[in-house]
Amino acid sequence: MATHARHRPDAGLVASVAKYTLLGLLSVVFLAPFYVIVRNSLMTEDQVTSLDWSWWPDPLTLGNYTDLFTDPSLPFAHALRNSLLIAVITAPLSTMTGSMAGYALARLDVPFRRAVTVFVVGTLMIPASVTFVPTFLVIDALGGVDTQWGIIAPGLFNAFSVVLFRSFYLRFPPDLEEAGRIDGLGHLGVYLRIVLPNSITMIASLGALSFIESWNAFLWPLVVGQDPSSWTAQIALSTFLTSQTINLPGLFAGGVVTIVPLALMFLVAQRFIVQGITASGLKD
Repeated sequence: MATHARHRPDAGLVASVAKYTLLGLLSVVFLAPFYVIVRNSLMTEDQVTSLDWSWWPDPLTLGNYTDLFTDPSLPFAHALRNSLLIAVITAPLSTMTGSMAGYALARLDVPFRRAVTVFVVGTLMIPASVTFVPTFLVIDALGGVDTQWGIIAPGLFNAFSVVLFRSFYLRFPPDLEEAGRIDGLGHLGVYLRIVLPNSITMIASLGALSFIESWNAFLWPLVVGQDPSSWTAQIALSTFLTSQTINLPGLFAGGVVTIVPLALMFLVAQRFIVQGITASGLKD
C-alpha cells in the first residue's frame, strides 16, 4: 500500500503539467496569425493566392519589404514617421492630463466635484460616432485639417485615464501628502514632488495603452489627414487593398513593419499594464 502511494503522481505536478500544456496550446493559437502574416510577407503574389499550402515560402523573397520604402507612389516611410510622432506626443500628454484631472477629482475639495466625476464617467458611455462629426467641425474651424496637431488634439484628453487615475489616487496614502503639506507644499507641490513620482506604475501602464491606441487609430487620421503628407501607417496600409488594386504581399509586409513597434511596446510595458490596472482598484 505504501509502495503504491510512493509511485502515485503528485497532484500538484499533474496540475502544473496540465496548466503549461494548455498555455502552450493557447500560445500556438495566439501566435498562428502572426506566423501567417510573416510567411505571406515573404511570398510573391502567386504564392499567396495559390491553393497549395506551404509552411514556408520557397523561394523566399524580401522584395515586398524593399518595395515598401522605395515605391514613389506610396510614402510609407513618411507615414511611419507620422504615426510615431503622433503616438509619442499623444501618449505622454494624454497620460499627464489624465493624471492631473484624476488627482484633482480625488483630492481637491472644490464645488461640484462629484457632479464633474459623474459627467466624466458618463462620457465613457457615449459612442465615438456621436462626437465624431462635432469634433471634426471644431478641428476644421480651427484649421486643423491636414495637420499633425489636428490628428493629435482630440486624443489629449482620455476619460478612461481620468477614471483610473482618480481611483488610484483615492487609494493613495494620505500620510505622504500630509508630510508634504507640513513641509510647506501646496496642492501642486504635493502632486509634483510626492504623488507623481509614486505614480510611475500607473503612468507607464496608461502611457503604453495610449501609445498603442494612437498607433492603431485609423478613422480619425483618415478623415483629418486627407493629404498623403499627413497619412499615418494605418492609412498607408489601406492603400494596398482597394477596389482598384490588390497587393496582398505588400499588405502583409506593411503589417509586419507596423506590428513591430507595438510588439516591442507590449513586451516592455506588459508588467506595468497589469500592475497599473491592479493598482487602480476601480472603486471609490
